[in-house]
Amino acid sequence: MTRSVLFVCLGNICRSPTAEAVFRTLADGRGLRIDSAGTSGWHDGGRSDPRASAEARARGYDMSAIRSRKVTLADFDDFDLIIAMDFENLADLRAIQPEGSKAQVELFLPYAPELKRDEVPDPYYEDNFPAVFDMIEAASRALLDGL
Repeated sequence: MTRSVLFVCLGNICRSPTAEAVFRTLADGRGLRIDSAGTSGWHDGGRSDPRASAEARARGYDMSAIRSRKVTLADFDDFDLIIAMDFENLADLRAIQPEGSKAQVELFLPYAPELKRDEVPDPYYEDNFPAVFDMIEAASRALLDGL
């Protein structure tokens, strides 16, 4: 049974904190542990990208308490499900996953096959925050329904 979910992107300032905020709001009251992290430590301790935070506020999500952090080896035993935003982060996670760890590591968007995409694009470079939020909301609803 899944009791904890960790969302992972590269820097933990756009996609994964967005997924954390959306999923936490949708899962309110279900007793799930929800967090986010990045495969890099570039932004450790920093706040979410201001464009992501603005889009979140406009949609009723609060990202103000989320701080960037890097994935740790302990995460693979602390979380039941680790969700990567794209193939590169999925490969990076699988490369560092300790043998015998309990976490299931997988991509996020296959939960929403109607999107006909495998990866959540990085809005940091493409500045497509509304579209990324739409994808994350769809996949979050489907993931929650499946738990």
